[in-house]
Amino acid sequence: MPSPDLRPKGARRPTIMRTPPQQQLENPWDVWDIDPPQPDSNFIYPRPVSMAAESPTPARGFDRRTQTFNASSGPSSFSPNRIPFPEPQIYHRSESLRPTPPLRHRPSHSDAGHGVHPMYMHRGDSTISHASSYRDDISTESFEQESEEAFTCALTEQQLKSAEGLEEFQSGHLPEIDQEWHRLVPPEALEALGKQEVQRQSVIFESIKGERDYVADLQAVQDVFIGPLRAANPPIIDPRNVSAFIGEVFGNLSQILAHHRRIAAALFARQKDQHPVVLSIADLVLDTALKSEFRTAYETYIKHYPLAESHHRKELKKNAAYQAFIQSAAKDPRIRKRDLITFLSRPCTRLPRLNLLLEQSLKLTEKGHEHPDLETLPIIIGVLKDCIRSTQPGIEAAESKVKFWALCESLVFQKGEIMDMDLYEPGRTLIHSGPLVRKIREEWSGWTDLQVALLDNFMLLTREEARPNGQIKRYLMSRPLPLSFLRLGLFTGPPETRKESAKDGRLLDSFRYTHTQLYPFTVYHATSKFNRRYTLYASSEAVRKAWHDKLLDAVAISNARLEGNMFFAPRDLTSRTFGIGTSAKLTAGRPSYATVCSVKGKKWMLVGTSNGIYVGHYGDSKFTKVLNYSTSAMASVYTYSDKVFDMFVVLYEGSLLCYSLHAMVRAAEGQEDVRTLSRSAEQIDTGVMFFRLAVVQKRVLLIYGSKRTLHSPSLTVLEAVDLSLRKQSPKRATNTLNSFRPFGEPGYIAKDAYDVVPLMRNIAVATLDGMAILDPTNVAKSSAALVPDWETTHANPPMASLKTRISTARPLGIVRCDTKDELLMIYDAYGFYITKHGKPTRASGYIKWESKATSYTSHGRHILLFSFQFIEIRELNTGRLVQAIEGQDIRLLYSPLDFGQDGSIVVAMRQDTKGGQEGFSDNVVELSETAEVVSTPRQGIALWDEWDM
Repeated sequence: MPSPDLRPKGARRPTIMRTPPQQQLENPWDVWDIDPPQPDSNFIYPRPVSMAAESPTPARGFDRRTQTFNASSGPSSFSPNRIPFPEPQIYHRSESLRPTPPLRHRPSHSDAGHGVHPMYMHRGDSTISHASSYRDDISTESFEQESEEAFTCALTEQQLKSAEGLEEFQSGHLPEIDQEWHRLVPPEALEALGKQEVQRQSVIFESIKGERDYVADLQAVQDVFIGPLRAANPPIIDPRNVSAFIGEVFGNLSQILAHHRRIAAALFARQKDQHPVVLSIADLVLDTALKSEFRTAYETYIKHYPLAESHHRKELKKNAAYQAFIQSAAKDPRIRKRDLITFLSRPCTRLPRLNLLLEQSLKLTEKGHEHPDLETLPIIIGVLKDCIRSTQPGIEAAESKVKFWALCESLVFQKGEIMDMDLYEPGRTLIHSGPLVRKIREEWSGWTDLQVALLDNFMLLTREEARPNGQIKRYLMSRPLPLSFLRLGLFTGPPETRKESAKDGRLLDSFRYTHTQLYPFTVYHATSKFNRRYTLYASSEAVRKAWHDKLLDAVAISNARLEGNMFFAPRDLTSRTFGIGTSAKLTAGRPSYATVCSVKGKKWMLVGTSNGIYVGHYGDSKFTKVLNYSTSAMASVYTYSDKVFDMFVVLYEGSLLCYSLHAMVRAAEGQEDVRTLSRSAEQIDTGVMFFRLAVVQKRVLLIYGSKRTLHSPSLTVLEAVDLSLRKQSPKRATNTLNSFRPFGEPGYIAKDAYDVVPLMRNIAVATLDGMAILDPTNVAKSSAALVPDWETTHANPPMASLKTRISTARPLGIVRCDTKDELLMIYDAYGFYITKHGKPTRASGYIKWESKATSYTSHGRHILLFSFQFIEIRELNTGRLVQAIEGQDIRLLYSPLDFGQDGSIVVAMRQDTKGGQEGFSDNVVELSETAEVVSTPRQGIALWDEWDM
């Protein structure tokens, strides 16, 4: 019975041509008289659709013995759910007839070695038809009479169903069980191609299938998550932050999707064009992989992925609406109940997966033949590997950032302390972390387990505690240790044994013990070697060495970064000029005070030492001694607000004296006799304990505290008289002042007063109980207000705790913050913020300095604290430590703070001379505020253009 005609619409029955052997056809499709299929440029986004498998019509068997089709007998060519395909063995394989290489591709081994089936050739290319290679061996008449109907029927039926199966596969309608290459090809074709080529075709098919599924998943993210999240009403994310949130979680996923849409469309077109045997897809992948935009998009996404996952998880925990949205989206058929994390991680796994498929395809490509994959695939594999490798450091950095954020969110600081560690600065990183043990004698076991974290600016010793809700809290066991103050101790000590009760769930565990070897190492604070010394124990020698290496690297990198990003840069003004020792050059004495002024257009510096007062040009090492006073304090003012005052005030053995600055400079230049200068002093007062020459209420005031026998300490305020008024006024009596005039009446102060601090309108007298605020216009009648104000301490536990903490500290001064609503109270060990009325703010929190300060000054947005070994530079409004300058015997010599100027700060630091054998010299150092360097790229010139890179 003849088979039904199942040919495609428009196809004619093939005519059996009698041609001599070796005759070539112009087109391999001419033997079928069917137009070759054209690539489909339309790309259909695949979507999974459940579809019952159809039962194909059984195919006629092909009798290999007689080389004819048998319509009634022979094994079935198709099993259930298998798409029919034209019988490949109707041709003999001929080694003598090798096809001409196609225009776009070179032949594979299967092309040249086995004889090429028309379906295997690139349609549209000029190739050799092997239709005549078998016709010399069989009878043409027999073939026409016995098999023409069966042949035509099998061909058209299999071709039609194969094309339909491919369309269903590309559109996502094909059942999952049939989405394999061998399911679309009959067994006879598999046998004709050979095992290795079948495996290669399966890999190519898997690559196309993976690309289809990948594009479908990325498109699902756009349709199911991003779009609804942006358009949600009521909003799921705060409308002000929704765009930023989508950017943080989904990154540049849309860019990657655009690249893969083009790849998938090209692969589908190639598959339609060459199905069932695709010669190569390497050229299509290479065309995309070589584009820098493609690699950049992946590098950007993969490096950001850990942060994206972290943002998603944090929002999931804190936002119930977002959690409900994610659960609802999982019900979409395209999502198939997969978590959003699965979709976000797809780009991270796509390139490695594609790389493995291409490597497998290369292994399965026949060697020894000019197949294009042999040249193209190694290039693609190399490009993908380079791209994958380039993302690894970024992934590690991002994962470290996620761990760092988790650490930051879990930290629990000591109550009351203001600790600004700048944790969320963009460049902040977690260098190393892990469990260590510390020996605590207070604990019953003598040991406590710690979780230690090494950041790029601090080292943290914490104790972990798991909460019932699954959260982990990390309690700081000691104050964070800045790397600027971190020092390494012994790392080679012998191991010690830790004895603990066994906890393996056995009976009588309390009577059984385990012994563990622990390896100690020591770190300590540079300014508190004994009180802040930490001996930590590692579980092995390798762990101890790892900590040693990480600590060394972290400290070195931190120091290098701070040196390259200093807020205040030190510069030596004098070297080996001042000091004490056997060298003739070290007889000037130890500097204790200095003042800087400009006289007649030249900048001068006056330095007071234990041997006298020296004058020299600013920045010059040559100084001349002009007075023999060993000063207790000194200050000067030459001009202020277009007025000339020409004053140099010095405190010597309780006597407050005033000299002419101009005369001091003339004496240093040798133009005036030094003995005459000594006799020209104007004595202001005696019994003086402290003084300050400063600007208050836009007036130059001399404020000093004095104490006479049988009298309480008093505070006197004098106003400086400018030089023009002094010359115009008649000469006064010898017991009257010529340079100053009274400014209000003197008043009594506390017995323990030791310093005065000028404010904008008032003055503050430092006492052990705090700062007494007085009106300088009339100290006698001024009602002193003591700050800080502890009036409400009884009802405020944090304030009471702050009062107790600073009870043994020494007040140094008050500085107004940038906000103008707060002031910073500065003590030698602490700092805290108060209102303009003296009430502690910020929940009575305090800042603890890293070292005990002896003096301070402010400059712009920073506060500088001076101790014996360090200069701490902190932000005024936050207390954040931004720089530390190390030295020995550091002293603040001069600060322009009292006159509201922005000049340089001058300090002295000790320097050993030949290990101290010849004494000690002091370097006089200038601290100058630096400016941030902002690099502006030159217009139209790329970064590497001038290097031809």
